Order: sequence, then structure tokens, then C-alpha cells
Amino acid sequence: MQELFIGFTSFTWQSGVMILVGIALIALAILKEYEPMLLLPIGFGTILVNLPLSAVWAYDGEPGFLQLLFNAGIATELFPVLIFIAVGAMCDFGPMFKNPVMMFFGAAAQFGIFATVLLVLLLGNLIPGLEDFKDLRVAGAIGIIGAADGPTSIFVAARFAPKYLGAISVAAYSYMALVPLIQPPVIRLITTKKERQIRMVSRDADIPKSLKICFPIIVTIIAGVVAPISVPLIGSLMFGNLLRECGVLERLSGAAQNELANIVTILLGITIGSCMNAQEFLTPATIMILALGLVAFVFDTAGGVLFAKLLNLFRTEKINPMIGAAGISAFPMSARVIQKMATQEDPQCFVIMHSVSANVSGQLGSVIAGGIVLALVPFLLGSI
Repeated sequence: MQELFIGFTSFTWQSGVMILVGIALIALAILKEYEPMLLLPIGFGTILVNLPLSAVWAYDGEPGFLQLLFNAGIATELFPVLIFIAVGAMCDFGPMFKNPVMMFFGAAAQFGIFATVLLVLLLGNLIPGLEDFKDLRVAGAIGIIGAADGPTSIFVAARFAPKYLGAISVAAYSYMALVPLIQPPVIRLITTKKERQIRMVSRDADIPKSLKICFPIIVTIIAGVVAPISVPLIGSLMFGNLLRECGVLERLSGAAQNELANIVTILLGITIGSCMNAQEFLTPATIMILALGLVAFVFDTAGGVLFAKLLNLFRTEKINPMIGAAGISAFPMSARVIQKMATQEDPQCFVIMHSVSANVSGQLGSVIAGGIVLALVPFLLGSI
């Protein structure tokens, strides 16, 4: 008789809270259209894993289908690599070649990573119960959320902080999807209306086909020599881009951009949502990781904008500083947000090409930043 009501007796208020969180994410995906390909699967996965007994995760000593997906795709780092192949096939680095100065924003917008690492270490030493944050590896894994790059966050967290892999993954993908909510108020806070109305001229230039083909090969080789541990990330990204640019593999390029991207996104999203189990998620450390992830995103956005304002002190042809915020890796969401803000300020202000240039640079910059963290943290720990 008791088994008939086990669903009711096993239900807790914590599970109820997380189910409401899942419903809220689904509502944002459907009603606001905030990256529905990410938020809807994450939200539904959250609901599934917080139902009584969590049978989708494990039941009667056997792993459920979501745990199998997690072990096969997240813990092994397979999903991030596959996603990077798809993203690489979607990336057109042509705008970046036309506006090479925009590459600097891909670096400047990674400021939030390293600022957050220092903040994590500080909090670990100040707040009881957050002793894990004293570990430079954990700090690096949390800081990488600031890259605004979900696959890179998963990759680094799996290496350095598997205990917090779920929280870091959820933070990275949730804030990526919420870029339209996070970036505009930060940008408005540190820019003037006149700065946001700066019009920029798009330069038309023919990009040699040979440059587009050689670029992914050269970048992979350089990254492999400078930071060998970054090759799984940068190599898969550049492989996808080579499929796009080689001109002889249209079917494979199309499959990477569509079928591969769609299938892996569905599986990745619902698996990330399954990490939001109430018992493990509603803890001080996890909540702090979510807060720090937001801080990292804010630092990244502000860092890119302030760098653009700094450049304007020395340039006669001014840069619309909002473009600096597109230097994060959330491609192409951030570029779209910047263009929308520009047209709101001035209907004749078109900065989409420059924003896309900064955005694809940010995609590359986030992967390089992840490789730097993977290489630098063990080096620093070994020298202590």
C-alpha cells in the first residue's frame, strides 16, 4: 500500500522549488524566446530529475537514461568536442579578417575569467564552508564560466572540478542563454547615449580563399605547440571550420551545422538539466557558483566595453563601445543583442558586422583562454 503513495511521500519542498525553476526556464524559452534550444531542454531535464525517486537518473541500483547520457557525453567530454565541431562549421571568420582590430575584443572580454578566479580564491579563504574554493583548480573551473562558452566550461570542470561539474555546466549554459537579459543593463551603465549611437563604416574586402583554408590549420598547429592541452577544444573547433571553408565537403559541413548541432544540443541540454537535482543543487557552494558565474559574465561584458573606450582615446575613427561586449563567446547571441541595442538608440546605426567580428573572435578567445587555464593551473600548483 505504501508503494502506491511513494511518489507523494518522497516529494520534498526542495524538489518543488527546482521543478518551478525548470518551469521558469521553459517559460523563458517559449514566451521570451531566450535561446529556446538551450533553455527548454535544460528546464525539462530539471523537472525530470526532481520528480520523486529521480528514476530518470537512477532506480533500483541501475543508472537511468540521463545518468547514462551524463557518463557518456559530459564526464567523457564527448559532447563539448562534438559541439565545437558544429560551432566551427557555423563560424565565418571572414568578418574578423575584414576588421582585424576586433580580434582584440575577443581577448579583452576574457577579463572576467581571471578576475573571477581571484574572487573565488578570496571567498574560499573568507567564508566557512567554501574551503574547496581555496583550490586553484576549482577556482579556475569556476572562473572559466566567464568565457561564456558552455563546452569549454564543461571541458575544464571535468578536468579540475568534477565535483562541481553540474553546477558549472548549468551556470555556463543558463547565462549564455540569458545574455539578452544580462548584457544590456551592464552596457548602459558604463556607456553614454552618444557613445551607443556611434556609427561605424563596414569595409568590404575580398578575403582570399587560401587564407580561410589555411587559418584553421595554422591556428591548430600554433595552439598545439603553445598549449598542447587545448588541442581537443581548438582542434575540434578548427576542424569544423575547415569543413566549412574547404569548399569540397558541403554535405559534411551542412551535417555538422544542422544534424550534429541539433542532436548534440538536445542531448546536452537535457543532460545539463539533470544536474540540477535538488539535493545536490540547493547547497551554499552551488548557489555561490551560480552567483560567481553571473559576476564573471558581468566582468567580461564590462571588460570588453571599457577596452573599446580605452581604444577610442587614441583613435580618430571611434569604435562604438557596445561592440566590445560582443567579444564574449556567446555566438551569435551577443552580436544580435548589440545590434538590437544599437538600432534602439539610432535606427540608422548598423554595427552587426563589427559585432559578429568581435563575437567570432570571442569564440576563439574563449577556447584559448580555456587552454591557458588548463596549462597554467598545473604549472602554478607545481611551482608552489
